[in-house]
Amino acid sequence: MKNIFFIFTSLIMLAISFLGFSQPRKYAVHYDDYFTSERLRVDMIFAGNSQSQQLYMASLKKENTWAGSKTNLIDCFGYGEYFFEVYSGTDLVYSKGFCTLFQEWRTTAEATRISKAFTNSLWMPFPKEEVKLIIYERIKKTGKFSEIFSAIINPSDKMINCEKENDYKVSSLQLSGELDKKVDLLFIAEGYTSKEMKKFIKDCHTFTKYLFSMDPYKSRRDDFNIWAVESVSEESGTDIPNKDIWKNTAGRSNFYTFYTDRYLTAPDHAAIASLASNAPFDALFVIVNEEKYGGGGIYNFYGLGTSGHRLSNEVFIHEFGHSFAGLGDEYYNSETAYEDFYNLSVEPWEPNITTLVSFDSKWKDLILPSTPTPTPNDPSFLDIVGLFEGGGYMAKGIYRPYFDCRMNTNEAKGFCPVCQRAINAMIDFYCK
Repeated sequence: MKNIFFIFTSLIMLAISFLGFSQPRKYAVHYDDYFTSERLRVDMIFAGNSQSQQLYMASLKKENTWAGSKTNLIDCFGYGEYFFEVYSGTDLVYSKGFCTLFQEWRTTAEATRISKAFTNSLWMPFPKEEVKLIIYERIKKTGKFSEIFSAIINPSDKMINCEKENDYKVSSLQLSGELDKKVDLLFIAEGYTSKEMKKFIKDCHTFTKYLFSMDPYKSRRDDFNIWAVESVSEESGTDIPNKDIWKNTAGRSNFYTFYTDRYLTAPDHAAIASLASNAPFDALFVIVNEEKYGGGGIYNFYGLGTSGHRLSNEVFIHEFGHSFAGLGDEYYNSETAYEDFYNLSVEPWEPNITTLVSFDSKWKDLILPSTPTPTPNDPSFLDIVGLFEGGGYMAKGIYRPYFDCRMNTNEAKGFCPVCQRAINAMIDFYCK
């Protein structure tokens, strides 16, 4: 009878994850029945081109304390270009959506000409018994998930790496409560030498102060723990290939990602995972010791931003919106390397943009009957939730909820009500 119940429940949860929802749905998994207190890292290699991809498991690593929720173990949002599930027998015991730099690269012109490989790390609670890992990709033509990889993981496997990867100092900058009941945000130092760690900690405090100056983070400060890992680099700064600037840094970050001047990333995700291996976290943000403007944010992957530009705070909170809450870009008039990033016949999974294919699942409930839809791109509608055309790097066919929002420009007063609702839902998932 128990197996029948779990098969039925698992099928329901699989359907929920495939459809995607903007509000959490509870599904009870008793953490102690399946997991230890540690964390398992699965290092993967994603390889391919614009037409095809292959996934390979590179290694398994046992890390320190699991910091995630021990109550909400099943993803309830359906966000991400990828999704993974963990089964113990027929029991679905853990799942999570995510995105990758590899997936973004596949939409560039370069991916039509050559094949490349990217690293990617996934985390889950460390299992007590053998589990099955299944990874799905979102099919662009339909918006649905399809299985592309599976593997059996035996926690007794002697080849699971248990060594301590580094001795970097991990500092608590704000401790609000138990790890599994708070959002644990980890700042990672990139391009800071051993003599610059005081500057790194100061930069962490600067970003933290700015984060909690703006709603909904301002009213949810007590739901966050803030951590910092002092990962030491041999040289200050980061690579700027188009300026022929190359630096030896811990996270191997660089500007000029996809030949775009201001796109700052760390292409070797395994390197970032290694830097974070001894620290608790739910969300990662890499602070790059550089004055140049730029950054990047990828859902459940990482966020990055520089510390020395006059708009570094603004870039940070925007990119964290991507990496933590799964928010989409609402701008459509800036340079990108992407080609047809969205399929206009499919509803985007991001909660703050729509193609109107399934608008009922987005923010239709927040639009007043008196508001015209589509809503004119006019300042007279500045503080009104509506349906403004232009977003997701496209001027036509995609709509955003607000005339201006922090997911659109750095000049916006703050996050719109739609983005605030999505951020609050994500915080609730980790804390309630």
